Amino acid sequence: MPEGGAAARCFERISFRASEAPAARRAFRALTERYGQAPLEEADVIVALGGDGLMLQTLHETEGLNLPVYGMHRGTVGFLMNDYSPDGLIARLRRAESARINPLRMTAVDLSGRAHEALAINEVALFRQRHQAAKVRILIDGQERLAELVCDGVMVATPAGSTAYNYSAHGPILPIHADVLALTPVSAFRPRRWRGAILPKAAQVTLEVIEPGRRPVSATADNAEVRDVARVHVRIEPAVTHELLFDPGHGLEERLIREQFA
Repeated sequence: MPEGGAAARCFERISFRASEAPAARRAFRALTERYGQAPLEEADVIVALGGDGLMLQTLHETEGLNLPVYGMHRGTVGFLMNDYSPDGLIARLRRAESARINPLRMTAVDLSGRAHEALAINEVALFRQRHQAAKVRILIDGQERLAELVCDGVMVATPAGSTAYNYSAHGPILPIHADVLALTPVSAFRPRRWRGAILPKAAQVTLEVIEPGRRPVSATADNAEVRDVARVHVRIEPAVTHELLFDPGHGLEERLIREQFA
């Protein structure tokens, strides 16, 4: 869905959330004193004060509330945040551009056969747990595409998460509204020249761990971790939608383009 303005919406009742960073706590006190603090069940919008970690936490914890989230940068990494200013907040919210994103759903099966499910806004990643490299078989929509990837790890990233760990692993930056996912290896040893793939958004990705007892692997969906996995299934979850608000001209689409020329 394309980005659009939020001018027709009412943002009078704001629920503020803040990280534990001193700057975020100071901003929380100043803003709640000025604009009040609405309970989540009565709010029109959530304003998150901190960094990208707090934004991801807020989106996960409030996903069933159908409330837009507007972040202001009072933390360390602030790719998903707007610049901080205590002035004219309601006017900024009404002018904001909207970006809607779907998370990934991870189903990880451990060595005991137990299935674990979690949602990831940024990426689902597999990592070796010990000194030995991981060996992973990759299937897309049930068809084997890579019989054996020897690596430190491999991840499936959304467009929203493509500038996070995916980018640091030399994966591609994806436009926020592109209907694609990034499949990116971490320190691939074999095939040595394999740099990953760009997949359709509807692709079903299965990552099977080869020799999981000898070469244990963990799986993470954002901050949720499952250890000693045997296989991991990843797909987009269309039933869950998160709405983020950005100041005009500074939306995710613009940020993703700008990041590629930094």
